[in-house]
Amino acid sequence: MAQTRKAETRKKAAAPSTARPRRRALRFVLRWMLRVVAGVWVLILLAVLVFAMLPPPRTPYMLQESARLDGIRYDWTDMDEIAPVMARAVVAAEDANFCLHWGFDMVAIRRALDEGTGRGASTITQQVVKNVFLWHGRNWGRKALEAVITPVVETFWSKRRILEVYLNVAEFDAGVFGVQAAAEHYFNTDAAKLTPTQAARLAAALPAPKDRNPAKPTDFLRRRAAAILDGAETIRADGRAGCFGPAPAPRD
Repeated sequence: MAQTRKAETRKKAAAPSTARPRRRALRFVLRWMLRVVAGVWVLILLAVLVFAMLPPPRTPYMLQESARLDGIRYDWTDMDEIAPVMARAVVAAEDANFCLHWGFDMVAIRRALDEGTGRGASTITQQVVKNVFLWHGRNWGRKALEAVITPVVETFWSKRRILEVYLNVAEFDAGVFGVQAAAEHYFNTDAAKLTPTQAARLAAALPAPKDRNPAKPTDFLRRRAAAILDGAETIRADGRAGCFGPAPAPRD
């Protein structure tokens, strides 16, 4: 009995000596994990601040498609050099309440939940975050990051800047990114010279750019473009295009 008690005492005395290194190792791993997470968020914040003023370089999806297709077309164009009707058409097609929300359209989200689908609930800001900072694909990890970064972009970027970036990084055909490249690709023209019908057809192709051809529209695409044109005129008339309209002229 005495020997048994001594053995148990020795085990109890030895336990702390083995537990301490494990706790130290766990704390070390946790500290480095926190540092990595903090570092990633610092980089994202810096990128948000930089891209508020400078054009983003090729996005992760552009790099992926460039490797797959052996090259892409990506021509950055300032908002002032894009036909205003193109901006209104895209907003009418993708996010009619763009000027009214803070990155998330709660009305659209509730409607999508009621219908049992997530389609139609993603705003232009969310799409910009996905295209510029993240990767394509449906998974909860990406959606969680998107949900966190979206308010940050809305905080530091103007609505006009968000839409400008969107118009430049959106995919309009396989390997064709940005409205300038799309205008040349489909209509042999510049983004500034797009007609209302051309702008509406480009906007109508956005949900399925690899399957819809604005230059050779199907009956569905024609009908969809006509509806977008009506929507673009509606948001112009009721003021929902005010947040991304032409920049005010500088004072003398």
